[in-house]
Amino acid sequence: MGDSRFRGSSFLTILLVLLIFFQQSKPSLSIRYTGLRNRKQLSNCNFFIGSWVFDDSYPLYDSSTCPYIDPEFDCLKYGRPDTLYLKYRWKPSACELPRFNGEDFLRRVRGQKIMFVGDSLSLNQWQSMTCLLHSAVPMANTSNMKKGDLSSLTFVDYGVSLMYYRSPYLVDMVKVNNSIVLKLDSIQAGDAWKGTDMLIFNTWHWWLHRGNDQPWTYMEEGNVYYNDMDRLKAFGKGLNTWARWVESNIDLAKTKVFFQGISPTHYQGNQWNERGANCMGQTQPVTGSTYPGGSLQEDGVVKSVLSNMTKPVYLLDITTLSQLRKDGHPSKYSGLDPSKASSDCSHWCLAGVPDTWNQLLYAALLL
Repeated sequence: MGDSRFRGSSFLTILLVLLIFFQQSKPSLSIRYTGLRNRKQLSNCNFFIGSWVFDDSYPLYDSSTCPYIDPEFDCLKYGRPDTLYLKYRWKPSACELPRFNGEDFLRRVRGQKIMFVGDSLSLNQWQSMTCLLHSAVPMANTSNMKKGDLSSLTFVDYGVSLMYYRSPYLVDMVKVNNSIVLKLDSIQAGDAWKGTDMLIFNTWHWWLHRGNDQPWTYMEEGNVYYNDMDRLKAFGKGLNTWARWVESNIDLAKTKVFFQGISPTHYQGNQWNERGANCMGQTQPVTGSTYPGGSLQEDGVVKSVLSNMTKPVYLLDITTLSQLRKDGHPSKYSGLDPSKASSDCSHWCLAGVPDTWNQLLYAALLL
């Protein structure tokens, strides 16, 4: 009898301990389940369809405390009188976009090299990211480096190198005798992009430059020289060369590859039903989720090239959401020559729209 009672008592004790353990474990199990559910929700959501909503908790950082912003993007410093443009948050139609968390981002990419490759719109996004991370860890130990086309900011405590490589066309531009040649079928400069953990590419705006703003003398493809070419066609050829370079040189198991979609300009007010206007004096986004001016041909070229790649590249499809932000450009409020800066409806103020591009990049890493 004594042994039987002991066994019964032991069984009840073990059962009670298990019940207590289960009750204590339920919250953590619930948290894990919620995390998985939210990740699934994010993976099923199109981040790039939505609208801009007012949010007084924005911007994500104070531009006056960020030491990395170039004068051409530092709108408040150079006299922009309104601040409403800082108070808009991108809201996807079917989900919530995760708020950018700089410390979490740095932990996720600890020990990695991240490189933005492209023109001054890549510079715009790179400087946005430096400000977002500086705001999150303002006392972090950092080091700067600039050598030729490469600029780098390293967050030493995390081993994270955040780099910008200037390559406006992605394809090579070389000096031949006394001429500058844009080589539509060559990317020798790509050697500098290898060995990174994350690449974010961008190109387009320089393909439209003409006259004194055009840096090349001839285009070349297959040892044939051209005085000029339809720029959209040339863009497609260059982008296909870039796609082949990615296919041949990048192991996606080691390097994440993103393409920053086409960043729009706002020089023609008729595109948002305000004839005669441009970005100057605009203080609010276009309402709704559709841009009156419609889609861009160059955006179609990007999507066509990416869709034909055998290696999947993640498109940061920023075009439409940025088209809606006619209020986000420096116009005349930059540190550039006022005679040149008065028409800058191409770049973006910081803080501003590029912060959302990086928020979308962060969300992609959470998937």
